[in-house]
Amino acid sequence: MDNYIISTKNLIKKYGSKIVVDNLNLNIPKGEIYGLLGPNGAGKSTVILMLLGLTEPTSGELFVLGFVPTKDPLRIKRFTGYLPERVGFYEDMTSAQNLEYTALLNSIPEKEIPRKIDECLDIVGLKKDKNRIVKQFSKGMKQRLGIADVLIKDPELVIFDEPTEGLDVEVANQILETIFNLNKEKNITFLISSHQLNLVQKICHKVGIMSKGKMIGEGNVSELSKNMFGGNKYQVEVEIIGDTNKVIEKIKSIEGVKTVAITENTIHIGTDVDLRQNISKIITNMEGIILTKMNIKDFSLEDVYLNYFKEV
Repeated sequence: MDNYIISTKNLIKKYGSKIVVDNLNLNIPKGEIYGLLGPNGAGKSTVILMLLGLTEPTSGELFVLGFVPTKDPLRIKRFTGYLPERVGFYEDMTSAQNLEYTALLNSIPEKEIPRKIDECLDIVGLKKDKNRIVKQFSKGMKQRLGIADVLIKDPELVIFDEPTEGLDVEVANQILETIFNLNKEKNITFLISSHQLNLVQKICHKVGIMSKGKMIGEGNVSELSKNMFGGNKYQVEVEIIGDTNKVIEKIKSIEGVKTVAITENTIHIGTDVDLRQNISKIITNMEGIILTKMNIKDFSLEDVYLNYFKEV
């Protein structure tokens, strides 16, 4: 367990007879940005509640920072920051006053608080707004203040629930850049629960996909796509003018080609090595065939995600 900030083994949570988290095995090492994905009802929020010690597992093992959340909730909360989907602040207080309140609740020495407030607001780009009341803030500013509020206690682990929900692309990217920099510069571990796949893909080292309480896929995008799309490292896409069946038979004869399929006018070739040169040579030497396009398919997290839920 010492190597992991979060570690679960056969974790189960039931509400009555309904299983909402089903034998979850999750290991997140220190310094990782981990994306927890899945549709509504997948069990993501329940996992977060158990990690924070706000609900007790039905069975299985769960450790956060080496502690059991339901037995040592105060120790975990001291070193864990949590930013819910809907951030709440005292609207008639300034951003600095809100952070001061959080600092006092976390027993930070009073003489250190002004410095820490300035440092945290500077990190999220709100230092110039430290004396503005929060009700004047936009949603994006409140989200950034939420990150500052989390950082005030120097967390080792930060859990975010939809950190970019409802934000425009520019502001969302600013939030993600802040997370990325904090991970890189302070080695903070992040668990991010989200359904915004393109944004998660930008910063997460690893993702886990949940459905109906189960972890149905885990890894980086390359690993997930390889597992999902036929176990092939490369997917070469070819478009031609001419007899498609004739070309497919020739491609199948190339050493290293594992799978060949066609959708509309595109031939999809699965391989473990980059065979574009071999494929191009065979096609261009075929009489009556014109090669119009060839590229390697770069799978996105959205491709992987949608394909998983097509299968389950």
